Amino acid sequence: MEGDVTVQVLREIRDEVREVRNELQQTRVDLSARIDETNVRLDEANVRIGQVERRQTESEIRLATELVAVAVAVREVRDELRKDRALRRQVDDHERRIGALEKAHGE
Repeated sequence: MEGDVTVQVLREIRDEVREVRNELQQTRVDLSARIDETNVRLDEANVRIGQVERRQTESEIRLATELVAVAVAVREVRDELRKDRALRRQVDDHERRIGALEKAHGE
């Protein structure tokens, strides 16, 4: 009888081990599927990151180009203002001299 009990206990242990193995195998299958899904999402995220990087680079290039154009325009305006100031001084000098000539000739 004792042998029958031992055999019965061993069979129950064997059955439990089989059940645990099956559960472990199912867990592996589930985890493998989840890992595959995660990898797909990660690949999609990497593609989107690449697109964002390209757009940012393109934006930076456009901004740099526009910044150069603005710098050129500012220099041109500065040069024109300098010319205007020089002409203004010249006009002021001519008006002063004309005024002096008019006074000298009695006009």
